[in-house]
Amino acid sequence: MTLLGRLLNNRRAGETHAAWNLPNLHGPELLTLSSRDVSDGGSLALQHCAKHIGGDDLSPRLSWSPLPPGTAQLLLVVEDIDVPLTKPAVHCVALVDPAAGPLELGALAAKQPGPGVRVLRSTIGRGYHGPAPIKGHGPHRYVFQLFALKSPLDTGPNVAPPDRARPRVLLPALASPVLGRGRLTGVFER
Repeated sequence: MTLLGRLLNNRRAGETHAAWNLPNLHGPELLTLSSRDVSDGGSLALQHCAKHIGGDDLSPRLSWSPLPPGTAQLLLVVEDIDVPLTKPAVHCVALVDPAAGPLELGALAAKQPGPGVRVLRSTIGRGYHGPAPIKGHGPHRYVFQLFALKSPLDTGPNVAPPDRARPRVLLPALASPVLGRGRLTGVFER
């Protein structure tokens, strides 16, 4: 597997197709997204990684600066922008009630999400799926992106309901204005 990683070393999705760069997800205000478990640009601990590589698949704790007035809902998207594909791999999509406050350890679990958290489909499945990059591929950046929405998620009349929609269909179709956004990047390498 290490050989495959080295062969694919120059192939990375990059940020071009990340949720952060979708025109409908731009917002006028920047939020500070932070975690007790990982600093921005710091390494993700094994407990936040996939079970099949020895991790616990626990999403890190997340907190944010005060939200813009009028925030009705939060959208959280976690993407691996270094996966050797044409677009980033979406590891988690979730809607969060702003009144729920910061997210605790494991709050993005599919079976038992934290209070006020509604997990949606990702590229891999439902809920948080921790890092498990190809061995030898080098460091992978996992970008946690938080968007403060002015109104609850509305995907429009011709799009599947949020719980069934694939991220690459759901995210560009969001019609709610974004009041602010923030991001935090964790790194993991095998």
